[in-house]
Amino acid sequence: MRCGRSPGCCAGLKDWRDWAQVSIGGSPWLGHDPGPEVEVVGDDLRVWQDGGPDRHHGRWAGVHIDLPHRALPGLLAGAQRDLVGFLDALSGWAARVGLEQRGTALVDAIDRNFAITAPLDVQPSR
Repeated sequence: MRCGRSPGCCAGLKDWRDWAQVSIGGSPWLGHDPGPEVEVVGDDLRVWQDGGPDRHHGRWAGVHIDLPHRALPGLLAGAQRDLVGFLDALSGWAARVGLEQRGTALVDAIDRNFAITAPLDVQPSR
């Protein structure tokens, strides 16, 4: 059964740190059906719309994006900066609307659940 969304319906922003696995040969969870995955091809990361045996047949045959492997650490650092900026904006909003300790708890919960401010360990690119 197809879930009707691309590239995968179950992967989300909460999983942003999983992309660091690519630097050590892994692939982040990108959802299921059509089954996207990441493959290392030379100096590039090839992100497939549908991986495995369906990579070359069916609706998503050949659909992929190539990304220079060396770009990944900078992209992840940029994502972290943007998420920290979101936390700052959320904290400011919470203060403006008078949430006080509940606002702080909200920001802390989002930070904890999305692992935003924790150190980012991305292996150097090849």
